[in-house]
Amino acid sequence: MMKQRILIVDDDPDILDVIRITLESEGFDVTEAHDGEDGLEKVLKRPPDLAIFDYKMPRKDGVDVCRILKKDILLRHVPIILLTGKGETSDKVTGLEAGADDYMVKPFEPEELVARVKTILRRTGIALDANPLTRLPGNVSILNEIEERIADGSVFAVCYADLDKFKSYNDKYGFERGDDVIRSTARIIIQAAKTYGKPGDFIGHIGGDDFVIISTPETAEPICAYIVKEFAAIAASFYNDEDRARGYIVGKDRQGNEHHIQIISISIGIVTNKNRPINHVAEIGEVGAELKQYAKSKPGSVYVQDQRKG
Repeated sequence: MMKQRILIVDDDPDILDVIRITLESEGFDVTEAHDGEDGLEKVLKRPPDLAIFDYKMPRKDGVDVCRILKKDILLRHVPIILLTGKGETSDKVTGLEAGADDYMVKPFEPEELVARVKTILRRTGIALDANPLTRLPGNVSILNEIEERIADGSVFAVCYADLDKFKSYNDKYGFERGDDVIRSTARIIIQAAKTYGKPGDFIGHIGGDDFVIISTPETAEPICAYIVKEFAAIAASFYNDEDRARGYIVGKDRQGNEHHIQIISISIGIVTNKNRPINHVAEIGEVGAELKQYAKSKPGSVYVQDQRKG
C-alpha cells in the first residue's frame, strides 16, 4: 500500500526533526520545507495528503499559504494543520477562518499530533471520494450523482470527456508532464462549469484522462464548447518547440514502424434524457462511450451530442 504523504513546513529545524521522526515512525512519507514560499511551491508541484504549516514563517506565513490553497479548486481539499507558539483565541480564529482544518499550540505532545493527523486523514477520505491528482470526486460519487438524478426524475445531461493521443504524450514526455496536462484539463472544465453552468452542477474525475460533467441540456453545450475551445488554445503549449512547430510527435508501434501522432485534443460526448428516457446508469455509460468514439473520429478537439429520440 502506498504511504500517505505529509508535508511539514516550519522555519525551526528542531521542530521539523521532531515532527518528521514522529510521523515517519507511524509509516508516513514526510517532506520538509523551511518557509511558506517553499512550502507553497512543494504543494503546487506535488500535492500531499496533508500539510502542516507553522503559523509564523518567513516568506509567507502559514495563514497566507492556507488562504492561497483554499482558493485553488484543485488544492482546496488538501487538509491543513496550523502550528503556533501562541494560544490566543484570536490566532486560532484567524487560522480556522483561513481554511485550516485543525490547529495545535507548540509545544505539543507527539502522540496528540499523530492522533489528529490520522483523524483528519480518515475524515477526509470518508468525506471525499477524490481522485488523488485533481481532488475531484471519483467513481463512487459520480455513480451516486447520476443515480440520484435518475431517481428524482430530473432532466439532465452527462458529458463524458477524455483526451486523445494522451498515452503517446505520456510515453514521450513522462508521467509528471502528463499529470500537468490532466490538472490543466481539470481547471478548464471547472472554469467552464463556473462560467456556463448552474448551481448544483457536478464535475467528477473517473481516472486518468477521463472526466464527467453533469449539468442540464441547456447548459451542457456551452460548457463543452468552452472546454473544446480553451483546450485547443493551450494544447500545443504542452510540447517542446520542435514538436510544437511540426504539429506532431514521432512514435513507433510494436513492429518498429514510425508514426506521426498529432497534438493531444479533447473529445466529449453529451448524453441527455431530454428526448428519451434513461432508467439506468449503464445506459448513460454505453451511449457516452459511443459518442466519444464518434467524436474521436473527427480531427481536433470536438464535442458531439446524442440526437436520438425514443
